[in-house]
Amino acid sequence: MAATLRPNSRKLVARQGDKLDQLLFRDAGLGPNELTRVLDANPGLADLGSILPLGTVVIVPATAATEASATRVRPLIQLWD
Repeated sequence: MAATLRPNSRKLVARQGDKLDQLLFRDAGLGPNELTRVLDANPGLADLGSILPLGTVVIVPATAATEASATRVRPLIQLWD
């Protein structure tokens, strides 16, 4: 599972008990529609099972959408005044 890190790609590391969709959402803010793209970029990742082994490196390839969302400004939400 030696995926090469391309420019603007992100490298995520699995924690204990992580599933791929959970890792992508927590660390990269990606939803389930990105799973196929990430699995294509990481050959052999699906063979590891539904719970990733601790320390598994996952490469998230950059696209125009992920670069745009990284620079997007989100509004500040205040719960109390």
